[in-house]
Amino acid sequence: MEDKELGIGVIGMGGFGLFAVQQFLQHPHTRLVAIAGSRREEAIRTAERFGADQLATIDELVAHPAVDLVYIATPPFLHYEQAMLALEAGKHVICEKPLAMNPEQGREMLAKAEEKGLLMVTNLMQRYNPLFARIKTLIDKNLLGDFLHGYFENYAGDEGLKPEHWFWNREQSGGIFIEHGVHFFDLFAGWLGKGEVVSAQVIKRPNSADIEDQVQATVRYGTEETGHKLVNFYHGFTQTGRMDRQEMRLVFERGDITLYEWVPTRMVLRCVADEATTRALMDLFPDAQLNVTANIDPRKPIGGRHKTFSVYQQIEIKFGFDVEKQHRYSELLRLMFRDQVAAIKQPGVHRIISEENGLSSLETAFVADQMARM
Repeated sequence: MEDKELGIGVIGMGGFGLFAVQQFLQHPHTRLVAIAGSRREEAIRTAERFGADQLATIDELVAHPAVDLVYIATPPFLHYEQAMLALEAGKHVICEKPLAMNPEQGREMLAKAEEKGLLMVTNLMQRYNPLFARIKTLIDKNLLGDFLHGYFENYAGDEGLKPEHWFWNREQSGGIFIEHGVHFFDLFAGWLGKGEVVSAQVIKRPNSADIEDQVQATVRYGTEETGHKLVNFYHGFTQTGRMDRQEMRLVFERGDITLYEWVPTRMVLRCVADEATTRALMDLFPDAQLNVTANIDPRKPIGGRHKTFSVYQQIEIKFGFDVEKQHRYSELLRLMFRDQVAAIKQPGVHRIISEENGLSSLETAFVADQMARM
C-alpha cells in the first residue's frame, strides 16, 4: 500500500486550487489524474503542466478509475452535491472550508463517508501549525496561570471581491462566519474545547442591501466548575489590501500571547515569570528572542485575582519573526495532506484533523450566523 500511487481528481481548479494541489503533489506516489468543473486558464494550464485529463463533467471525474481522492475547491454552496457524488462513487474527499452550507448537510456527508469507509475531511490546516501545538502545551501545562480571555481580529482586504463576487452572496457562501470563520472556531476549540456561542452580530455595508461585510461573535468555553472563558471573534472585509492584517490574543493570569497573521507565524509573549517558568518557555519556543523588561524582587510576592506568586522578572519573548507566511501556509497544506494519506493507507490511524473538525466548526459558525440575524 505504501508504494501504490494515489490519484487525485480536482473539482474547481482556480488560483487557490493550484496552490494547494502543488503542495499535495509533493507527497510521494501521488499524481494529478484529472480536473473538472472549471474551464479557467489556471485549470487548462495545470492540466497541461501535470499531464492530467481535462474533463467536461464532474460525473466523468468521479467515475475515473485512476482517481482515488477528490479535492473540492469550489464555492461552499457546491460542496454538498459534489462531495456526495464523489463519496457515492467510492472516492475519498478533501474539501475546502466550510464542510457544507449547514450542519444538516454536513452530518449527511459524514454519514455517507462512514457508510462507505471513506475520508470526508475539511481543509482546516491551522492545527498543523507548530505554533498551535506550542500554545496548546502552554495552556495545558498552565505555564502562565489560568487562561482568562481571548480574541481574534480579522481586518481583511476586499479589493479582490467585486460586488458581484459569490463571497457576498449568502446563498453561495453561507456568510462570513460559515465561509471564513470556521478556521478560527476550530483553532480555539483545539486549545479550549468545544465552545458555546453566546452572542453574535452582523453589519451591512452602508447603502448596500446585500453586502454583509462585518460580523462578530462571542463564544464561551469551559464550565462553571473549571471557570468560563470568553473569546471574541471579529471579521471585517473592509480594508484596502495593503492594510489587511490579523491578530489574535490569549490572556492569562500572569501574561498574554499575541499571534499575528491569519495563518499565525509570529508571536509576542509578555509575562511575569520565575526562573522555572522562563526555562520552560524558552524550551517551548526554541531560538526565541528573550527581552527583560524589568527585574522583580522574588522576596516580595505580587498578586492578581486574589492570588499571590513570586517572580523574578518581567519578560518579553518574540518567536517566529523569520518565518515567511506563504511558506508556512504551504507547509501546513503538505502536513494536512500527509496526515490524510496516512489514514487512507492505514485506516484508524490518529489524525490531527478528522471528519469531526469540519462538522464541529460548521455547527459553531451556523449558530453564530443564525444568532446574528435574530
